[in-house]
Amino acid sequence: MTHADLPPRPPLKKNGFTFKRFFVAHDRCAMKVGTDAILLGTWAPVANVKRVLDIGTGSGLIALMLAQRTPASVTLDAIELDPAAAAQAAENVQASPWAERIQVWQQDIVAWAEAGEKRYSLIVSNPPYYATGVECATPERETARYTGALDHQTLLRCASMLIEEEGFFCVVLPETIGNDFVALALADGWHLRFRTDVAEYAHRLPHRVLLGFSPQAGETLLERMAIRGPDKNYSEAWCSLTRDFYLFM
Repeated sequence: MTHADLPPRPPLKKNGFTFKRFFVAHDRCAMKVGTDAILLGTWAPVANVKRVLDIGTGSGLIALMLAQRTPASVTLDAIELDPAAAAQAAENVQASPWAERIQVWQQDIVAWAEAGEKRYSLIVSNPPYYATGVECATPERETARYTGALDHQTLLRCASMLIEEEGFFCVVLPETIGNDFVALALADGWHLRFRTDVAEYAHRLPHRVLLGFSPQAGETLLERMAIRGPDKNYSEAWCSLTRDFYLFM
């Protein structure tokens, strides 16, 4: 069968992003589907994971990606403070193949951590990282972007209340802010176990960093990844991470 013989691909839905196995609507979310979330959703370590927590799930993208990457026995909680985003995340989950495994909660993570009803083997967050500054177009976007609603010290302490002893807490941040986050985490008793610096091209400085922490001390795996090769096409490293998700891979 030639390319011309293949049936036409169905039209892509609007107001969201279509992946190979699910669709994410994000028109009611302050933060849209973006590279940061996709990096974290594809990179976070899932070996032997039993229960996952996504802090600040937004559209539910990272929780959906981790559900795709894990066995049917793994359950996932997705926490979102903004009511509109939480409602849309719940709709995205219900429309996905993993509706029975993911529970979306419209909740403040501080209250969730203080309740302390569960422990998780993997906690992920694509957290706010801008210090309070220029006002955003909406209060919801300001909450999603600025650390006023959830500062990094509070995030780390909430994660420490919820993580299993051998679990991992993973975040994605701008590289310079990530270095400050590492210092905060180490001072709080976390151990850095994974770090991947991400650059657009190999010859450029990293602009994002993926960080994995654990309560347990151990070897630290340090890596670097370029999203594009010298020919400006996506690199093999990026394709290897995302080929199970992107339609064009």
